[in-house]
Amino acid sequence: MAAPGTQLKSKRPTCPSCSKPAILCICIRIQNPGLQNKVNITILQHSLERKHALNSARIARVGLQNVTLSTVSDVKFDAKFMIHLFDPGHDSGSGQDGENSSDLYHVMDDEADEFDASHVTKGGKEPVITCSIGKYGIVTDISIGNVWMPHVQWKRRLSFDKILASKVAVDDLAKGFVVKKLQKRRVDGSEELEEVEEFEVAVPPGSVLLFPSKNALDVDGLKAMDFEAKNLIVLDGTWSKARRMYCENPWLRFLPHLKLDLDRLSLYSEVRQQPKAGYLSTIESIVYALEEIGDYPEGLDNLLGVFESMVGDQRRFKNERLSKLSSA
Repeated sequence: MAAPGTQLKSKRPTCPSCSKPAILCICIRIQNPGLQNKVNITILQHSLERKHALNSARIARVGLQNVTLSTVSDVKFDAKFMIHLFDPGHDSGSGQDGENSSDLYHVMDDEADEFDASHVTKGGKEPVITCSIGKYGIVTDISIGNVWMPHVQWKRRLSFDKILASKVAVDDLAKGFVVKKLQKRRVDGSEELEEVEEFEVAVPPGSVLLFPSKNALDVDGLKAMDFEAKNLIVLDGTWSKARRMYCENPWLRFLPHLKLDLDRLSLYSEVRQQPKAGYLSTIESIVYALEEIGDYPEGLDNLLGVFESMVGDQRRFKNERLSKLSSA
């Protein structure tokens, strides 16, 4: 019961589809919701990004049909990753005569609902990789399953570099894998830590990470390697958040990296800081990447118009606040 003289604040109604306040719902602005994109989109969204007024991943979720999203949080204590191969008929020597080149997948950065993991048959009960990391991606422990023991050359200490140097391991991973992340978190009101599952993501064959690492390739570079992109993994967050997600999810290094050579300002440059030209919002990155890959469903450009209208809303609210402050 409310105390005398006080009023309970009513919560603003929100749209269940786009999660925006009802008066700012973007669903009605999307001309053709659920566009049939052939290249699946997997969004790894930073936990602090979901409720941001300018978060554009919501446009992709409503506007495109084949989109999956998993929430990723920063590592505060430590986290564990377990990787299982897709193929239930996995052969320990499957990479010996494969056509995939380990050079394509050895993408190392000097700076450190179509594919649902729950419906994927994992290749054996034993994970091929188990890895523990601390803050900012510091690897504290890593081990491999017996299936790779004869093929990964290591003497004193195992590392991701040594796994990536094994053609068998690289070719097996290229056939698809499932990664599960367990995160340690503090129990409310105590110093005790508990381990909880944060996500389980399916990484199908043909997956590519959209991230401008040092050795990232453009679309022509991927085509030259005879690589067909079928699943685009996108990091959703500010540049600093995306960079930390990249460092704290070392399994992303198993994927080819794609960069967009676009020297243009983002549509949100007026209301949100952009490190430099070419650093775009999530929806801009997705649309331009799909265009370059060749997946161009009719109405795709409308999603950029929707984002531009979101930016316009934010600019208007910003100007209104400044006007009120100046007149106070």
